[in-house]
Amino acid sequence: MHVLRRSAAAALGLAVAVVLAGCTTTAESEPDDSVDSAASAAVVPTGTAPIVFAFVCGTDGSGRTETFTTYSAVWDDDRTVDCRARRITGTEMSDQQRDAVAATRGSATLEELATVCARTSGGPWTTAVTSEAEARVADGLVRYCPGHPAMAHLRDAIAAYRG
Repeated sequence: MHVLRRSAAAALGLAVAVVLAGCTTTAESEPDDSVDSAASAAVVPTGTAPIVFAFVCGTDGSGRTETFTTYSAVWDDDRTVDCRARRITGTEMSDQQRDAVAATRGSATLEELATVCARTSGGPWTTAVTSEAEARVADGLVRYCPGHPAMAHLRDAIAAYRG
């Protein structure tokens, strides 16, 4: 029985070696001379990609941070405090982002809106809107993160301020 296993294993090993040797002798290690490698060096990237943020948040005031890739993940984690948006990719604002920044009329940048959108407590999510600058930021937030869990409070605060 052991003799049959050894001879079968030896035959399989020999067959694999022959196949591999055949592959390496017919393969070319250098690219074909007809390929124009200079053409690829002249390629210039074009186009744009939307700006995407990650959110770096403290957890329970312990000094540790955790990074989240979506707003909803931040909103769902009760341990998060002091979140900051960090741009991770993208070259141009989406239409929604552009509209949100325009609504602030210079009162907030995209990064600032993204940072505030990641928070669930504090201004403006749990406080009154008390100035026109705060109202403009709130207008931007309504456009930028309409799914925020405290959006009803924010809309009410804007309405109360503008009376």
